[in-house]
Amino acid sequence: MKHAFDALLAAVGQGVQDGEQFTLGYSAEHSQFIRFNHAKVRQAGEVRQASVHLRLIREARQAEQQVTLSGEAQIDAQRLNAALEQLRQTLPLLAIDPYLRVDDSAWHSLNQQAQPLPALSDVLDLLEGEAGDLDLVGIYAAGPICRGFASSFGAYGWHQANSFNFDWSLFHSNGQAVKANYAGQQWDAEAFRQRLRQARQQLGFLGRPALTLAPGSYRAYLAPAAMDEIAGMLSWGGFSAQALATGNSALQRLYSGDAQLHPLVSFSEHVSGSLSPAFSDEGSPRLDVPLIEQGKALQRLVSARSAAEFQLLANGADSYESPCALSLAPGGLPSEQVLERLGTGLYISNLWYLNYSDLPAARMTGLTRFATFWVENGQIQAPVSTMRFDDSVYSLLGSQLEDLTREREMILSTSTYGQRSTGSSHLPGALVKGLTLTL
Repeated sequence: MKHAFDALLAAVGQGVQDGEQFTLGYSAEHSQFIRFNHAKVRQAGEVRQASVHLRLIREARQAEQQVTLSGEAQIDAQRLNAALEQLRQTLPLLAIDPYLRVDDSAWHSLNQQAQPLPALSDVLDLLEGEAGDLDLVGIYAAGPICRGFASSFGAYGWHQANSFNFDWSLFHSNGQAVKANYAGQQWDAEAFRQRLRQARQQLGFLGRPALTLAPGSYRAYLAPAAMDEIAGMLSWGGFSAQALATGNSALQRLYSGDAQLHPLVSFSEHVSGSLSPAFSDEGSPRLDVPLIEQGKALQRLVSARSAAEFQLLANGADSYESPCALSLAPGGLPSEQVLERLGTGLYISNLWYLNYSDLPAARMTGLTRFATFWVENGQIQAPVSTMRFDDSVYSLLGSQLEDLTREREMILSTSTYGQRSTGSSHLPGALVKGLTLTL
């Protein structure tokens, strides 16, 4: 795929005229998808796809076009030349862009993460041995994901990373389910086996009569998957320079210094070593960015456009200014002591359908779903009927936070909308003294 990208880059370079500048983004994957029902393969297939994003710049005007590639070098070069001509005709019709900023440095980045992926037969054999008797529904996706970027200024970036992502649910005969996931770049059969066995154990608890709790505040443990939902909501503009500058960030009070989180809370954008490329879709090198340190706001994610509009220094953020590899530092709670430290309260494996109920207050609402259990004296007693929570991040990760787990989970995005995502999060679980349930 890198050879194909280099050939396309050469074709564009030959086609530009004096006074024109260009950027070329490349996206490709070769993915294997397996869909399971009742722990059996129900659908299998491969996806090979590639596209480029061509931007033409002249006299402070820019136009861009997405081109789907065929894999045939001559045909793709013709498509790219046709796109270039269309953009050239469009540019004079556009207004000058006052916030157009292009990185004109000749940076270079090359990253090839070619860890071997598991043989599909090994995955299927392990699944049959550990869960062949269960009602398992899920999807397995694996293969290399590639991203490339180049510009007429001499910038060049290439990123290829192999990864796998198995997302599944185990259903009980009563209709309840345990949701689980195993994903990463280095396959560990024993880790996958343990994840399956943990899900099977939780499935057994779902057979007990469900407990309905009264609204109120409850001591709770939020597993990494539940924390991922909260972190995902914060990523919707929470760290965005544009959102903070216009008053649309849920973390406005934190960044203005009017509020803070627990000293245990340190968030960062940790691109190095992640599935995401070390360059943005705008064509700037990406570095690790400390966002929150010991509960206090530090940096924000600044795209080139926001840097121009709000007189800030760009730090390689994509145009949407959301984290691509969000990391939360670990705490001191060993995972094997979670139930003991929880004592009596809620064990929440997943959260569901989150949204903001009060954006300026960073207050979120959502549902508990899948394996949520009532725990007494460190022992799981019963599953809990689906409940709605409504609470503020300043409470959950602030005044009510007791500890974070020492172990963290690497969670890769399961999104395949258009293409497999390179997004990820690296998160611990959280023990909180109070989580507000409303109904």
